[in-house]
Amino acid sequence: MNWIDIRREALFLISKKSIVALLIIATLLSIFSVWTGSVEIAQQRATIQRLIDADELDRKAVTEQYHDYGYIAYYTFHLTYAPPSPLAFAALGVRDVYPWKHRIRMLALEGQIHESDTQNPELALAGKIDFTFVVAVFSPLLLLLLLHDMRASERAASRYDFLMVTRRHRYNLWPLRAGITVALLWLALIIPFIAGALFNGVTVGLIILVSLTVAAYLSGWAVLCYWVSRIHASAPVLASLILGAWLLTTFIIPSAGNVIIDKYYNGPHGGAVLMTQREAVNDAWDLPHETTMAAFLENHPQWAGKTDTNSLFEWKWYYAFQQVGDEKVQPLAEAYQQTAKDRYETAGWVALLSPATLLQRQLTQWADTDATAAWQYNDKVRSFHAELRHFYYPLLFNDKDFEKAALQKRPEFDTVKKSDE
Repeated sequence: MNWIDIRREALFLISKKSIVALLIIATLLSIFSVWTGSVEIAQQRATIQRLIDADELDRKAVTEQYHDYGYIAYYTFHLTYAPPSPLAFAALGVRDVYPWKHRIRMLALEGQIHESDTQNPELALAGKIDFTFVVAVFSPLLLLLLLHDMRASERAASRYDFLMVTRRHRYNLWPLRAGITVALLWLALIIPFIAGALFNGVTVGLIILVSLTVAAYLSGWAVLCYWVSRIHASAPVLASLILGAWLLTTFIIPSAGNVIIDKYYNGPHGGAVLMTQREAVNDAWDLPHETTMAAFLENHPQWAGKTDTNSLFEWKWYYAFQQVGDEKVQPLAEAYQQTAKDRYETAGWVALLSPATLLQRQLTQWADTDATAAWQYNDKVRSFHAELRHFYYPLLFNDKDFEKAALQKRPEFDTVKKSDE
C-alpha cells in the first residue's frame, strides 16, 4: 500500500455521486447539530446573566423596603444555577430534563428543588438532536449506506473478479477503500464540531479526545459493515443485517433495559417529595409552638433555651417549622435520589451492550451534562441553603436588632464551590 493506492481509491470514492451525497448529508447534519447546540447554550448563558442582574436588583429592593431579618429572609430570592460547560453545546445531556437553575428562599428547600421535577421520567424519553445524537444514532446509518454494498456493487457490475485478480496486495483494495470511506465520514462530522468547539472555548485536549472517541466509534461500526460486506449476498440482504444490528443496539436494548430497570428499582418520585413536604409545612400551622420547637431542637440543640415564643407568630418559629418540614421529608428525598442513582449506574452496565448509549454517556460526562452533574448541582443548592440558615439563625434566635451592615456577610451562591464544603 502506498500513496498511489490511497490517491486512486480516494478519487474513485469521491467520483461516486451517492458517496458525495451521503458525505454532504453528514456534514449538514453535523453543522445543524453544532449550530442548534451552540444556540441553546448561548441562550442558557444569556438567561443566567439576565437572572443574575435581575436577582441583584430584587435583593436591593427587598433590603431597602424591609428592616427586619425575618421579612428579608422571606422575601429575598437567591439565584442558584449550573452554568453550561464549553462542551455542553455538543452534548446537551439532561439539561432539558433536570433543572439547572433555581431561585430559592429561606423556606423549606426540598419542595423548591422538586417543584419542577415531577415530569422528569416522561421528559427523559425525549431528546434533542445535538452532535452526540448525530454521531451516536445517525452515523452508523450513513456508514451502512456507504459500506454495506462495497463488494456487492462490484459483483453486480461484474468487476469483482477483475479487481481481485489485478490487486497488488490484499490490503490495498477493500480495507483501503473502507478506511478512506470512514476517514471521509469522520472529517465530514468532526470539522463542524471542531469549529463549534473553538467558538465555545473547548480546550484543545478535550477536542482531540472527543475526535478520537468519534473515530473509534465509527471504526467499530465500520468493522461490522466491512465484515458483513464479505458475505456473498445481495446488497439489500447485507443492509438488512447491519440495520438489524443498529436497531438492536441503538434502540431495542436501551429501551428494554430502561423498562426493566424502572420496574426493578422502585422509589418515590419528585412529586411525592414535594407534596409530602408541603403537607408537613402546612400542618405545622395547627401545631403548638412547643411541639414544633421540640422537633427542631432534636437536630439543632445549640438553640436550646432560645426557642420560647411570646406571640402567635414569630419568625424563628416560622423558619423552625420550615426546617422541620425539610427534615421530615429528608428520608423520602434521599430514597428518591438513591433510586435515581441506582437506575443510572445499572443503565451504565446496559450501555455496554449499546455502543450508541455508551458514547452518549461518555460525552455527556465530559460535558458535565449527565445526571451526575445535575445531582451535584442540587447538592450545591442544599449546601448553599444550609449556609443561609447558619447566617440567619443566630440573628433570629438571638433576637438581634436589625443592622443593614450585617447583610453584607450574607452568603452568595458559588458555582465553583463543592457541595461538601
